[in-house]
Amino acid sequence: MIEIIPATDIIDGRCVRLTQGDYTRKKTYCDDPLEAALRFEEAGIRRLHMVDLDGAKAAEPRNLRVLERIAARTSLEVQYGGGIKSREALEEVFNAGAGRAICGSIAVRQPELPAAWIAEFGAGRIILGADIRDGKVAIQGWTETAGITAEELIGRFRRDGLTQAICTDIARDGMLCGVAVEFYARLQRQFPEVEITVSGGIGTMADIEALRSEGLRSVIVGKALYEGRITLKEIERCLQNG
Repeated sequence: MIEIIPATDIIDGRCVRLTQGDYTRKKTYCDDPLEAALRFEEAGIRRLHMVDLDGAKAAEPRNLRVLERIAARTSLEVQYGGGIKSREALEEVFNAGAGRAICGSIAVRQPELPAAWIAEFGAGRIILGADIRDGKVAIQGWTETAGITAEELIGRFRRDGLTQAICTDIARDGMLCGVAVEFYARLQRQFPEVEITVSGGIGTMADIEALRSEGLRSVIVGKALYEGRITLKEIERCLQNG
C-alpha cells in the first residue's frame, strides 16, 4: 500500500499551489485550509503535508495559526515545513500541533542541526526535504540552488538515523505531467531504510499506481487533487483496497 498525502501550501493563511515553485505563478484554491483538511479526513486520509510558503521566504514559520486550527479540529497528522531554521522554530511547530517537521534549507546550510534534532526528537518526527531542480537541491523557498544532489543530501543524514525524506521534482511540480518513476525507484533502492516520499508531477491515479508498483511508500498529491484530476472518491477507494 502507498500512503497518499494531500498537499496544503499556505500563503497569507490561504491554500494555494505554485507552478514549478514560482511564487508569481500562484493559484488560490481555498481561503480556509481547514475546510480542505476536513474533507481529506472524511475520505480516510491520515496525513497532511503543509508547507508554509511565507515562512520559507521569511526564514521563520509564519502560518502557525493555520496549523493550530487543523491540528485542533482534525485527527490528521500534519507534517509541516517552511522556515524551520532553529530549534526554537522547531519547537513552535511541534507545539502548534505538527506531528512531523520538514527540514529543507537548514539541512544544507547547517546539517549539524537536523542531525541533532533527529537524536533529540526521534527519527519519526524529522523529515528531510530535498527539493530538486536540474539535478541539484534547491533551498530558501526554491529561490536558490545548492551544489548537492538528492542522493548526496540523503546520504549525509543516513548515518544520523534518518528514516524519512521528501523529494520534490520542482520542474514537474504543479505541471500534472507525470512523475519521474525511475528516478524515485532508484532513490528508494539506494536508501531502503529511508521512506522516500514522492512529490511533483502527479497527475492521475495511474501515476500513483506506477510508484506503488516500484515499491514507493508515500506520495504527495497537490494540484491534481484540487483540480479534480484525482478525486477524493478515487483516493478513498484506493485506501479501502489497500
